[in-house]
Amino acid sequence: MPQTATFLPQQPLIHRTVLDNGIVVLAIENSAADIIATRLFIRAGSQWEPKEKAGLSHLLSTVITKGTDQLSAIDIAERIESVGANLSADTATDYFLLSLKTVSTDWPEMLQLAGQILLHPSFPEEEVELEQHLTIQDIRSQKEQPFTIAFDQLRQAMYRDHPYALSILGTEATVSQLNRSDLELFHQTHFRPDNMVISVVGRVTPEEAVAQVERVFGGWQPPEAPLLTQQLPLVTSQPCQVMTPQETQQSIVMLGYLASPLHHDDYTTLKLINTYLGNGLSSRLFVELREKRGLAYDVSAFYPTRKSASTFVVYMGTAPDNTETALVGLEKEVERLCSTQLSIEELQAAKNKLLGQYALGKQTNAQLAQVYGWYETLGLGIEFDTQFQQDVISVTPEMAQTVASRYFTEPYVSLVGPAEAINPLATPI
Repeated sequence: MPQTATFLPQQPLIHRTVLDNGIVVLAIENSAADIIATRLFIRAGSQWEPKEKAGLSHLLSTVITKGTDQLSAIDIAERIESVGANLSADTATDYFLLSLKTVSTDWPEMLQLAGQILLHPSFPEEEVELEQHLTIQDIRSQKEQPFTIAFDQLRQAMYRDHPYALSILGTEATVSQLNRSDLELFHQTHFRPDNMVISVVGRVTPEEAVAQVERVFGGWQPPEAPLLTQQLPLVTSQPCQVMTPQETQQSIVMLGYLASPLHHDDYTTLKLINTYLGNGLSSRLFVELREKRGLAYDVSAFYPTRKSASTFVVYMGTAPDNTETALVGLEKEVERLCSTQLSIEELQAAKNKLLGQYALGKQTNAQLAQVYGWYETLGLGIEFDTQFQQDVISVTPEMAQTVASRYFTEPYVSLVGPAEAINPLATPI
């Protein structure tokens, strides 16, 4: 049976400019709404932290908007709220991000404020201590969540000495030792114009967008020291089993497989497999293990986009009495991908779902600014948008089976639940 033709939406016109100081500016004019969304990326996330300072970039993201050398936290909040704008900071494994959204008339003023925050943060001591306290509370709270426990122990088993092993929040021990000087050093090291991408989408011409960015950031010069490079530990597969007994009402069963980073040829096929296997109420795991067999409270799969080696994870929340049955069921569904080709119909349904969700994720100015800025920051380039969709369309059943067989061999296993449910499943040493 021939495959159904898939028509790709046209990519918006993206203007890419590199300023003299190294800042990459992406601009898309979209006048549908009187909103300008801006994303300011720094190519430095949690993977750039020393292991003993895990949680540093997250703490910086919570404090950076709390004061500059000229403005207090209250001053900043009042300026933002007085015009109904949104401004926030966040961090991920591979980047730091300042997000801004405002009406077009207020955008120059708000971009100026974002520039002050990025270039001249004061990291007030009392704000650092407050955010440290709140972060430690978050870490403690996560220790009571079975899914988070299961994923944390799985990630640590898979990545070991690699920075991806730890939560972005860090640990109680590392966060409690962080101080203002650590934030200043991280900021001085990584926040520099030749390490930055700014994406602007909305009711503004590309020429105006570049001119405003130049006005705010053009005088910022990179230091003489070259950008740091990383020598990350090699991640090799050494499957094992990890478990945490906990008196919970359900068991969490999680399988993990080391998978390709985003620059690898297998990336798109794995994204498609993830969609087929665990994305939504029509996914294979949901239909087979929850609808037909009634095993799961919750069942899904995820494959995060990472610059370094990623993880492909399938998981289920199930009644403790069904823990072993759930483990076997998950393993069989993943192994089936290696032994049995998907039908043309199954594959096409997964493609339609993935491409449809991908298109829906680029509807607003904020979404467009995020997506294209993210591509540029991770080194994919703006052309990746079209390439990814074309690659999805070109995946065949043979390709899906070959890629599945390459990665889905022996899984890492992570279990959390009542001791009587998980202890009998312990692998003998």
